[in-house]
Amino acid sequence: MADPAQRHHEDWHTPKGRAIREIIFGMNDGLVTAIGFLAGVTSSIAESRYILLAGMAEIVAGAVSMGIGAYLATKSQQEFFHSEVEQERWEIEKMPEKEAQEIRDIYGKMGFTHSEQDMIVNRVTSDKELWLRFMKREELGLIDEHLDDPVRVAWTMGGSFFVGSVPPILPYFFVSNPHSAIMIAILFSVVFLFIAGAAKTRLTKTKPLRSGLETTILGILASSVGYGLGWLAEKLI
Repeated sequence: MADPAQRHHEDWHTPKGRAIREIIFGMNDGLVTAIGFLAGVTSSIAESRYILLAGMAEIVAGAVSMGIGAYLATKSQQEFFHSEVEQERWEIEKMPEKEAQEIRDIYGKMGFTHSEQDMIVNRVTSDKELWLRFMKREELGLIDEHLDDPVRVAWTMGGSFFVGSVPPILPYFFVSNPHSAIMIAILFSVVFLFIAGAAKTRLTKTKPLRSGLETTILGILASSVGYGLGWLAEKLI
């Protein structure tokens, strides 16, 4: 574990930090999904070209699905936050005494005296926009800078998923034997998973080796499930 002094940074909370988190998540999900799918169909389909076509369809569909899901989730969160803010605005207009008491309660729990609480309440409630910003942060825990753009998140997640899906399918373009192709694809994926797991430690500040191995092992487990389902389908059909 890194020194706490070295861990103290705000990158994770900035738009750049959140984008990196989305990229890592999307790429990892894309790779694990692709290798699991390819491992499954390779055990039941003998022709590489059919596997390649199915894999490409899965990658495109997965990237679109990931992008749309990210868009809807981010937009829903944004709409919920806005509804909470509007509710808070209404309460400031219609129930100012209650809202002022909430400010006193917040600072009372922090150990401020009654006179200090009164001073803060008088200052905050003197401007309704300041009052609203205060309640957003202190009561609702909402910060405008943390509200992500749904379109940006959708492109980031969908694009990252697509990029992460590419390494497993590359061997099928050059290797005609599907079983040889899946072995190479698994090798590519293991290397990629380890690199992705180690790379994210730039933000998490954990040990690269442990993070890389953890990501790799989870990816292998997911691939094994896909391969097992493909093998089962081959035996049953």
